[in-house]
Amino acid sequence: MSRILVTGGAGFIGSHTCVALDEAGYEYVVVDDYSNSKPEVINRLNKITNKDIISYDINCCDKDKLRKVFEENDIDAVIHFAGFKAVGESVSIPVDYYRNNLDSLLTVVELMREFKINKLIFSSSATVYGNSKDVPFTEESPLGTCTNPYGWTKWMIEQILTDLAKAYPEMNVVLLRYFNPVGAHKSGLIGEDPQGIPNNLFPNVARAADGRMKELKVFGADYDTPDGTCIRDYIHVCDLAEGHVKALDYLATKNGGRFVFNLGTGHGYSVFEVIKAFSKACGHEVPNVVMPRRPGDIPVCYAGTEKSLRELGFVANRGIDEMCEDTWRWQTNNPNGYDDAIL
Repeated sequence: MSRILVTGGAGFIGSHTCVALDEAGYEYVVVDDYSNSKPEVINRLNKITNKDIISYDINCCDKDKLRKVFEENDIDAVIHFAGFKAVGESVSIPVDYYRNNLDSLLTVVELMREFKINKLIFSSSATVYGNSKDVPFTEESPLGTCTNPYGWTKWMIEQILTDLAKAYPEMNVVLLRYFNPVGAHKSGLIGEDPQGIPNNLFPNVARAADGRMKELKVFGADYDTPDGTCIRDYIHVCDLAEGHVKALDYLATKNGGRFVFNLGTGHGYSVFEVIKAFSKACGHEVPNVVMPRRPGDIPVCYAGTEKSLRELGFVANRGIDEMCEDTWRWQTNNPNGYDDAIL
C-alpha cells in the first residue's frame, strides 16, 4: 500500500497530523532527526494508534539516507514539516536556519522528482504576511515583509515551490499557512514540548499556571483592542492536523498546480481572554504582570478562512476552552515534556 511521507513527523504539528492521517485511514511513514522533538513521540503515537509506526532517524538534508526511505516505501505524497522553527533563535543563528530549512526542502523535492512523486503539502506559516496591519489576512494579502530569518525561510520555500509548480505542470503543491497552533491530543500523550525557553503564549501560560514561572508577562495592555492586549488567531493543533487530511483529499482531485490556504479559526482571542480561559481550565488564577510593549507586535492578527472553507471544506471546530483544557491535561501529565513523563 502506498504511504504518505511525513517529514518532521515527531514534532508538535507533525505528530498530531500522524494521528489524523491514521484516523482517516492513510498509511504513513515518519522521518525525523529529533532536533526539535524526541524519539519518545513515536512510542506515544504507537499507543494512540495501536500500531507500530514506521519511522526513520534521518536528517532530511542527508540525501543518501533519505533516498533509502523512498526506496523502501511506496510513497504517494509528502507532507513536509521538517525544519528549525524558533523565531528568536533564527535571529541569532540565521545561517543555520537558511541552510537547514532550504536544504531539507530542496533535498525532499529532488527525491520526489527522482521517484516521480507529484503531491506535496508544505507546512508554511502566517509569518509570511509579516507585520501588515491589513486584517484579516487572506491568501491574497501582500507577502515578503517578514521580520525574522525563520519567516523568510517560509517565504523563500513558498517561492521555490511556486516555481516548481510552474516548471513541472504535473506537480501538485499545497502551501498551508498556519496561524497559532495550540492545544494537545485528548489522550494527553502528545503535545507541545518546546526546547529551551518558549516564545509562544500558551507554553508560558502553562508554566505560569503550574508554578514553573512566577508570573506570565503580558507585553502591552494599551493596544487599540477591547481589553488592551494583543489579539491572535489560535487554532487547536488537532483541527490543524485535520486540515492536512483535507489538503491530501483535495490533491487527489487535482492534476497539477500550486494551491495556498490559510489554516486558522477566522477570529482572535486576546491575551487576557487566554489567561481567563486557562485559569478556568487549571482551576486557579494564572498569575500575570503587565509589561511594556514588545517592538514589532501588531495589535490584531487573524486569518481569513473563506477560501479554506470553500475549497477544502475546512472548519476549525475546537474553541478556546478546549484548547486550554487539552494544553493543561498535556502539561499535567508531562510536567517536563517527553523527558520526565508520569504516565
